Amino acid sequence: MKRAIIVSFCAVSLVLLFVPLAGDAQPPGKVFRIGLLANEPDTTPAGSLIWGGLIQGLRELGYVEGQNITIERRFSEGKYERLPDLAADLVRLKVDVIVTGGTQPPFEAKHATRTIPIVMANHGDPVGSGLVASLARPGGNVTGLSLLAPELVGKQLELLKEIVPRISRVAVLWNPTNQTHLLSLGEVKVAARSLGVQLQILEARGPDDFESAFATMTRERVGALLVLADGMFFVHRTRIAILAAKQRLPAMFTPREHVDAAGLVVYGPSLRDMFRRAATYVDKILKGAKPADLPVEQPTKFELVINLKTAKALGLTIPPSILVRADHVIQ
Repeated sequence: MKRAIIVSFCAVSLVLLFVPLAGDAQPPGKVFRIGLLANEPDTTPAGSLIWGGLIQGLRELGYVEGQNITIERRFSEGKYERLPDLAADLVRLKVDVIVTGGTQPPFEAKHATRTIPIVMANHGDPVGSGLVASLARPGGNVTGLSLLAPELVGKQLELLKEIVPRISRVAVLWNPTNQTHLLSLGEVKVAARSLGVQLQILEARGPDDFESAFATMTRERVGALLVLADGMFFVHRTRIAILAAKQRLPAMFTPREHVDAAGLVVYGPSLRDMFRRAATYVDKILKGAKPADLPVEQPTKFELVINLKTAKALGLTIPPSILVRADHVIQ
């Protein structure tokens, strides 16, 4: 009798001992699928740095690729005409959320789906371009972060005038296919009038237009260049910097990566920080939040970065008043 009780007790003990082990052996939770849609691939040095911000942000929130998330990457490499097919491909894969980089990709993603949530990491002006209803309540399936591009250009022109006080004519390079550029041109015209600067507005729909645009700058004897924020310009930033140097034009850009590619100066928010912040939107959406209810975030910190090597090559002395305000100086 005692032996039977002991055997039963041991059997129960063994069952209790292995219950938690059986629980630990249960299949893991859902593996979410995240789609990336942008121009700049994450395989380039700049793309790796920028998209690394998103990966870092996701990791900090507990998402690790290959464990509880898979990532589908679709990059146009500056060829906007590829974006519709790339967006449609992500929709066919039934990703849980699409994260976009740049201005055009979220539009193509929205055209491809009205149900899959879309997180824009750095759109130029989502309200002015009609992508979202308002910053506070975006509506629809798109939310994320705004670059404030139209508001930035006035300050950029002002800084350019401080760097090169004698300039009277400034070229503005824009892309007519970028929905935010008309708004930016309106803002820069206002700033130009207050600064007493004439503008030479030149368009480039693709890299084949760069040579003619810069030839016009030379012919019109402009003294500096303002390049509006654009995905295609970003992909071809090194070529634009080379052309500006060849024409000996001081040039202003928006994201930091332009000065890393030998551009003279940038003023704008950090793209890596914005992509890292985009991870918080992904997290909320995967936990059940609706994009329509997540306010669009605006940058609060802007960085001024100057490439002194480029300044020296241009024979330009950066005023001390600018240098002391710079967040980073490339020697």
